[in-house]
Amino acid sequence: MDKQQAQTKINQLTEALNQYNYEYHVLDKPSVEDAIYDQKMQELRKLEEAYPEFKYPDSPTQRVGGEPLEGFQKVEHRIPMLSLANAFNEQDIRDFVRRASQGTEEPISFVCELKIDGLAVSLTYEDGKFVRGATRGDGTTGEDITSNLRTIRSIPLTIREKETLEIRGEAFMPHKSFLALNEERKANGEEPFANPRNAAAGSLRQLDPKIAAKRNLDIYLYGVGEWANSNLTKHSERLERLKELGLKTNPEWRKCHSVEEVMEYVEYWTKERPHLHYEIDGIVIKVDDLRQQEELGYTAKSPRWAIAYKFPAEEAITKLIDIELSVGRTGVITPTAILNPVKVAGTTVQRASLHNEDLIREQDIRIGDTVVIKKAGDIIPKVVRAMVEERTGEEKEFHMPKDCPACGSELVRLEEEVALRCINPNCPAQLKEGLIHFVSRNAMNIDGLGEKVIAQLFQADLVKTIADIYRLEKAELLELERMGEKSVTNLLEAIEASKANSLERLLFGLGIRFVGAKAAKTLAMEFGTMEKLQQATYDDLLAINEIGEKMADSIVQYFQEQQVIELLDELRALGVNMTYLGAKPSEAAKTSLFNGKTVVLTGKMDIYTRTEAKELIESLGGNVTGSVSKKTDLVIAGEDAGSKLEKAEKIGIDVWNESQFQQAMENEGVES
Repeated sequence: MDKQQAQTKINQLTEALNQYNYEYHVLDKPSVEDAIYDQKMQELRKLEEAYPEFKYPDSPTQRVGGEPLEGFQKVEHRIPMLSLANAFNEQDIRDFVRRASQGTEEPISFVCELKIDGLAVSLTYEDGKFVRGATRGDGTTGEDITSNLRTIRSIPLTIREKETLEIRGEAFMPHKSFLALNEERKANGEEPFANPRNAAAGSLRQLDPKIAAKRNLDIYLYGVGEWANSNLTKHSERLERLKELGLKTNPEWRKCHSVEEVMEYVEYWTKERPHLHYEIDGIVIKVDDLRQQEELGYTAKSPRWAIAYKFPAEEAITKLIDIELSVGRTGVITPTAILNPVKVAGTTVQRASLHNEDLIREQDIRIGDTVVIKKAGDIIPKVVRAMVEERTGEEKEFHMPKDCPACGSELVRLEEEVALRCINPNCPAQLKEGLIHFVSRNAMNIDGLGEKVIAQLFQADLVKTIADIYRLEKAELLELERMGEKSVTNLLEAIEASKANSLERLLFGLGIRFVGAKAAKTLAMEFGTMEKLQQATYDDLLAINEIGEKMADSIVQYFQEQQVIELLDELRALGVNMTYLGAKPSEAAKTSLFNGKTVVLTGKMDIYTRTEAKELIESLGGNVTGSVSKKTDLVIAGEDAGSKLEKAEKIGIDVWNESQFQQAMENEGVES
């Protein structure tokens, strides 16, 4: 195949795959089987690898997420993304309609739309190509999240005509994606997201676009910021035109000619919202005519031609049967209400959070009470209050036990803490939760060892400590339910592979109090080996910028525990790596001009990737951060450097271009 044939074939595959994406993710009407889509995608990838000059930014292969970012650039919205005034009841809606009708001489119509509970974003297309996406931010300035938005398959990378426009919409996480994500997080020992809105926002603010790509987000477009050469006169016409261009709009909007029709729409979706496959938290009501919108104008904070009706938080009444206690990884005792099953916001609820003993006492919640629970999108509903007027006298006051429900050890309340805590290091509940944390993605990342498998191994007495994971044998695993030859082989290979992890993963996995993933990396880089860290004094630790008094004290106490010393000796004997394997300051770094300096990278770099530049600076003793402050020593600015460069110049921080950085690397003896 010559170059001309390759380019033609790439164009044909791109067009076909973009059409399949549109049918599947926008129309929800796929025209081909997944196998055909996958086959064409694989064919396109191979051609682009063979002919990289024809690998275009709008290729369907470019949705998996690129290189992780160091931080988000700021984006100024040319037309502010204002928030809407709120309505909370029918009278508020009627007052809005009355004010809007009085503000213009012509008869007035409205467009009612579902208010998606997600993250407001702005998309910019130039000559039909998606060039930039940003968060709403404070309405005037947002963050550039283009790389993450490109991973949403319902956002076309090119639209059907060479239009130039900036449109607004809501990125969200469908229920199916939300449930799957939380199941995965729980299996990996990670905290589940509280609701789909938080999950969507958290996904789009990941610096690594590959994470966003895995989370199956979606979007609905609902408004226009700027639209060159558009002669449309109605908001409803804009929605239709956006759809014609291949952009995804919510099909449930309705044009209403009276306040009665508006209220019918509101009442219908108040009842029907549980049947949607995504979360909504209200109804948006807009004046349809764009000229009338201009006449009505704006207040300082919001347009006068639109309002957002907010659904009241959904509540339900049920009986509190019992209060169950659970023991977390750090020994914290958490009470949970066990309820008579009741339907709230479309799901059946049997458990609700009670947080801690003080809350139960303050609200005078008793076993046997009739209680009001609320679920405003949260994954775990909350008990709002007890209905004291419904009491019969048979209700029982709840008192937290003095002893741990899992091991019987005496519970303590540490200074300045609300929670009761079990401090027995051999508590079986803590041990199990600790094992779940140890194998989680951000720790040792052992595939196949999720929460359910750990519980199964724990119940079968195959694991009690972290070291036991590395003693598991094939024969004993095969005796367990749902453990076949292939899954056992894969699991043992994953366990063996985890032995080679860098020190910071092991440190985080050990679950030292106050030591998160970032602190673990700092400690690993600073000390290099577990042995040196074990020997570190309180003052040694406190001398590190990112380590505070509480963390330093916790680390010293942890490594003084005899059982910790024995555990680490066992892990060494079992072949678990105890050394930091990442980039770290060399001996030459002590004399480097980067040693001890705080550096910020910004803009597009040609000679190095961001990751390469960061690793080089860190290898020479420097510290790379994502934001400019008075503590920053140097900013290295590539092309299109934005607000970080401006801030650096404003406060007088040294700024280098990439050529200067390359020259400095050569002076340090580092070749580019």
